[in-house]
Amino acid sequence: MENKNVILTQEAIEKKIERIAYEIYEHNYDEPSLILAGIWDRGLILTHKIAAHLQRIAPFKVEVMEVKLDKQRPEGVELSHQQDFSGKVIVLIDDVANSGRTMLYALKPFLQYLPKKIQTAVLVDRRHKSFPLSVDFVGYSLATTPQEMVMVDVVGEEIRSAYLV
Repeated sequence: MENKNVILTQEAIEKKIERIAYEIYEHNYDEPSLILAGIWDRGLILTHKIAAHLQRIAPFKVEVMEVKLDKQRPEGVELSHQQDFSGKVIVLIDDVANSGRTMLYALKPFLQYLPKKIQTAVLVDRRHKSFPLSVDFVGYSLATTPQEMVMVDVVGEEIRSAYLV
């Protein structure tokens, strides 16, 4: 069994998710709708949880879509459904921002249009990135060594913990 250095418990994660939802609402309160684009698979689970909070607190329409890509070779990106993203507000969501590469590649299909704005949200943000990505909404930020990995433990639809290995 690998040594787990827990950085977020399930209770802390729930509070972080709620705070992220409020921040998204605060920055988009005057929008008629938002598209929450979750990166498969843990990012999509996080997206559904954020969407549930937003649907309780915000008056705007919330649409959830899935972004699928191979995180090791992210050249090809698939969306759960295609539409015209011009003039739309998109929030791209993943569980962890490590190097920034996955999130940058996940933006590709949206950039074929002219969205009003694109924002990013993650549960955990590692401060050192290899790619120029700044995350707008962050649950927890920490500095790690390049050898350390941040993992998010998910069982079914429950996010149980985040830990450093």
